[in-house]
Amino acid sequence: MNKYIIGLFIACSAFTASAEDSILSLKHSLKDSKIVAPTSFETDVRDLEENWYLENYTVLVEQNKSARTSNTATDAEYIDRLSKLPTTIEMPFNSVVKAYIEMYIRKEKLVEKMLGMSLYYMPIFEQALEAEGMPNELKYVPVIESALNPFAKSRAKAVGLWQFMSPTARGLGLEINSLVDERRDPIRSSTMGARYLKQLYEIYKDWSLAIAAYNCGPGNVNKALRRCQSDRKDFWAIYNYLPAETRGYVPAFIAANYIMTYYNMHGISPSLAKRPLVTDTVHVSRRVHFKQIAEVLDIPEKEIRILNPQYLQDVIPGDIHPYALILPSHQVLSYVVSEDSILKFDAEKYGRRTEVEPGEEFNDGQGEYVNKLVVKYHNVRKGESLGKIANKYGCTINNLKKWNNLRNNNIRAGQRLKIQSYQRVRVPKKEDPELKAAVAEKASADSIAATKQTDSVQTVTTQPAKAAEQVKKPTTPKKPQKQYVTHKIKSGENLGAIARKYGVTVQQIKRANPNIKGTRINAGQRIKIPVK
Repeated sequence: MNKYIIGLFIACSAFTASAEDSILSLKHSLKDSKIVAPTSFETDVRDLEENWYLENYTVLVEQNKSARTSNTATDAEYIDRLSKLPTTIEMPFNSVVKAYIEMYIRKEKLVEKMLGMSLYYMPIFEQALEAEGMPNELKYVPVIESALNPFAKSRAKAVGLWQFMSPTARGLGLEINSLVDERRDPIRSSTMGARYLKQLYEIYKDWSLAIAAYNCGPGNVNKALRRCQSDRKDFWAIYNYLPAETRGYVPAFIAANYIMTYYNMHGISPSLAKRPLVTDTVHVSRRVHFKQIAEVLDIPEKEIRILNPQYLQDVIPGDIHPYALILPSHQVLSYVVSEDSILKFDAEKYGRRTEVEPGEEFNDGQGEYVNKLVVKYHNVRKGESLGKIANKYGCTINNLKKWNNLRNNNIRAGQRLKIQSYQRVRVPKKEDPELKAAVAEKASADSIAATKQTDSVQTVTTQPAKAAEQVKKPTTPKKPQKQYVTHKIKSGENLGAIARKYGVTVQQIKRANPNIKGTRINAGQRIKIPVK
């Protein structure tokens, strides 16, 4: 995970807890010279701007920013506002909390996008938390984890809105494979996020410790608790014994609750729904590609993707077991009625073959085809983001960052980016000296044979008439050699095996049997096999 270092405007050395410090004074006077923020603070706003939901379902309400006197507030105002939040979890104020609040205020564009995404995601989070009997304010955990980006992936390989590592996710029952990653599923990951937080609270009976353990794991929290000498054990008491990032995690959670509630106090524009998005779910029991659904139902493929981000390759593998597909509610019935048409659309292109016969190897003698690495370059235009460039060239943002040694998603107009791709090209066949000599020798032998045949004919024509008549005496022609043999197909045989048995190709068998379509043959069927 990237270590994003924040220098606090109140500079001082790291605070060390002592026996005389009360828990209350520690919570309200804690100062730290530097803290490590979650990677969500580095989210590229330009990538969020391309989000289909934000573009099509929300509208930004511009605030009168010239009328405000200051972006920030006084400590007394922060304390008063935090105290008025209707929360079960304690929301104390100190310099670290203040630093995070004011960082969110400076990142107003990021907050505006998160407010827009919250219109869709917050009801999902609230429903999951309510089902587990959890405090509603925990819905802001994904704000600090992923900035409400379902496609978020940290350097430590945590994925999705709730940023689960794969061992934790699998332990909770989330499915992760090449086609499906339920860490990116808003509904499934929210259900498990709420359940995991509940498990942690049942261990510690303290919300600040449960939230800290969500970030760094119970092992680190337990280690800090063992080292702490304070009688009361909570996050603020073990603060100095926690990893650097976790020390900033609970303050960031408090700041997220603040900024998502009091954004209007700082001139940050809210997002409103310009049209409602009502969704419903249909269970799919067949393998289907997003493109097939989009073409038949006339739905933008991007909309299907933002509603179903768990499908990594735009494929729902319903032939393995039923999977949920979320669509705008008015399209669910259309899918059910049109499912056969959807599956038939470009079925040859999007279908997966379960049985394949190897075809005849083609070689025209001119060379062979190989996959060759081709490097291109792209000059960044004004307003372009890594996401847009990745879509253009059919690669990922991580590919672009790796090829160009980029540490983050920031790029500038005029920057030259390396693009790598593989193309199928033909490599000319090198001339084989031995083959060339053999061909020349055969050509010479053919020429000599032709010359002898001509001399023989001339000798016959100069013989006496009687001898000539003997030469011209007709001979009995040879019977034409049989060109085919008949083969009766046995159970389990296929064209490839039969071709290998007789030393011919599948294509030669098919040419001799025009009634064979494709590679399908039946036991008991008789077919002709060409002989050499």
